[in-house]
Formats: sequence, structure tokens, C-alpha cells
Amino acid sequence: MVRMPSSSTQSRPYHHGDLRSALLATAERTLRDKGAAALSLRELAREIGVSHAAPGRHFKDKQSLLDALALAGFGRMAETLEAADDPALPLEPRLTALARAYLGFALDNAALLELMYARKHAPDTTDVASDMAAAMDRTVGTLERLIADGQRRGEIVEGDPAALTLFLGATLHGYASFAANEMLTRESVLADTADLVHRTLHGLIRH
Repeated sequence: MVRMPSSSTQSRPYHHGDLRSALLATAERTLRDKGAAALSLRELAREIGVSHAAPGRHFKDKQSLLDALALAGFGRMAETLEAADDPALPLEPRLTALARAYLGFALDNAALLELMYARKHAPDTTDVASDMAAAMDRTVGTLERLIADGQRRGEIVEGDPAALTLFLGATLHGYASFAANEMLTRESVLADTADLVHRTLHGLIRH
């Protein structure tokens, strides 16, 4: 006689070892649809179909879940920027490609991006703070390399590359925030990226 699987086995929508990934994916969907306040380890367990204690094997509390979401977000953003960067391109088209990649990620992941920057500045343990700083540095590193390359070629003014990268990042993040708050449409943000980069590089003063 064929032995049928138990109902508890049938209810689990993940394979062994995938619970952490399932929790993060479900948490990110909840974050996007309902916001961080709606996140609950118990509710995630119910939605996935596991015992309410199961998430504790991976996340001790809600804060650790939020930290993991933020770290995963920084990792994905870094991969997006690294994939878009082409050091062989001239400065302006290279920066335009990076800006479009950043803005596209920001528009597609507005709630996650807000969480990423919020968790970066949260008063966490040393290990978490260190992990968050390293993840942030990886994303910033792509822009900072562009700045440093431009300085070596005499295309960008002298100065601390980290400070210039901060100015550039603030411009991109502010533009993305306008779209997230529906002050700009997604279409206009992406269509105007080249002009945004041009104005950032060349300024508003008439020469």
C-alpha cells in the first residue's frame, strides 16, 4: 500500500533548507503591500504554513528579520549597479547607465529601499552594524569608482571621491523619493535620467 504524505508535510510550500528564503520572500511581499508595521514572524509562519516557532530558527525577532531584508536589498542593489557599470564607456553615458539602474531599482523597490536606509542607521549590535556598513559600501563603491576614474582622466573636479559620491547619491535618491511620493511618474523619471545626469555633471550656470 502506498503511504500518503501527512497533511503537515503537504502544507509546507518549501523544500528542506528553504525556510529562510521563503520567510524573506514573503516578508518582502508584505513590506511592499502593507508596510513594515504589518510584518510579524507569527503571521509569516501562518502564511507559509509552518509552526509559529519555526521562523525562530532563522530570526530571533522582528528586528533581525528587518536587518536581513535590508542586507538582502543592498546585495541586490549592488548586483544591479555592478551589472550596469561599463568602465569602457565615456563618463556621461556611463553615469547615465548607472543612474538608470539605481532609479529603476528604487522605483521597483520603494518600500525596501526605505527600509534599507532606515536599518543602516538603526542602533544595532556591532556585528549587524558592520554587515550593514559593508553592504552599503558595496553599492556606493560602484559610484565611487566612477568618480575616481573620472578624476584620474581629468573629467571630474579634484576632491574627496567619497564626498563627491555622497553628493551624487543624494541627487539620485532625492529624485527617486519624488517618484515614490508620486510627485513624479516612473516614466518621467526614467525618461529624464540623461538630462538629470547632464545637469549634475555640468551644473545650472550658463557658461
